[in-house]
Amino acid sequence: MSEYLDFEKPIMEIEEKIQKLRSYSGKSPATLVEEIKKLEAKAREVQKEIYVKLTPWQKNQISRHPKRPHLSDYIPLLFKDFIELHGDRLYADDQALVGGLATFAERHVMIMGHAKGRTMKEKVQRNFGMPHPEGYRKALRLMRLAEKFEKPVITFIDTPGAYPGLEAESRGVSEAIARNLMVMSRLRVPIISVVIGEGGSGGALALAVSDRILMLEHSVYSVISPEGCAAILWKDSGKAESAAESLRITAKDLRELGVIDNIVMEPAGGAHRNMGQAAQSLSQALESHLNTLGSIPIDLLLEERYKKFKKMGVFGEA
Repeated sequence: MSEYLDFEKPIMEIEEKIQKLRSYSGKSPATLVEEIKKLEAKAREVQKEIYVKLTPWQKNQISRHPKRPHLSDYIPLLFKDFIELHGDRLYADDQALVGGLATFAERHVMIMGHAKGRTMKEKVQRNFGMPHPEGYRKALRLMRLAEKFEKPVITFIDTPGAYPGLEAESRGVSEAIARNLMVMSRLRVPIISVVIGEGGSGGALALAVSDRILMLEHSVYSVISPEGCAAILWKDSGKAESAAESLRITAKDLRELGVIDNIVMEPAGGAHRNMGQAAQSLSQALESHLNTLGSIPIDLLLEERYKKFKKMGVFGEA
């Protein structure tokens, strides 16, 4: 059964009517078939009206939709011959971060990303997509392995942020994130990052020092969650909607600010409504950018990567 967000109530009401009409047993009369077609057209129209004027907070809700595709969904749709690699060779195998070798568009690549889990058991196992330091050290190991064998790196970002618990702090999560930023900035292979859901704080940035940063249309990318921002600024997490407006967290805003390079459009109603179509759009974008990056000499690529991040946040005063 579909799960609806609060602002999708008009769509839900129409689609529930359609389901009731379809549930009648026996051969449906022509009038009933015609009514279903009218309701389907109306549902598409209402959906379009709602989604064309989504607020940043609503986009934030979509990025967390319980049915939104995760890395585990995209891997079989985008890649072949995926071989998962485990462990950081220092402490443990953090299941909140998954990575390994795969084939994409007839080329070998190294992929990695945050894993959230779908059921409650999986979510606990994956720590709700919030890696410990060993998760980022696993990613670092895989990046260095990719560099050794000259394989492009593709990262998938979908996390509220790195795990902020005492055990993560005691094992050096800040150092692990900082080291990833440093190594990625110098990694001598093409790197593409894709924000597929929510990209929160340093936990997201640790996989995003890339030559190209892509975002799915209804994903978000921010230094802090709207709730966290509201709690700090106004001592009230209930003002998250106002915080989302100010943070400029949407793909459109971030493209205009030069933080990301490309917006990957989603199917009508979001990626969760047509996972295959979402994967196809993402595949086309990845292949295009990999072809472009593969034609650039590596020293020039590193120079452009450096310039890309250096100019972020630069502004002029009148």
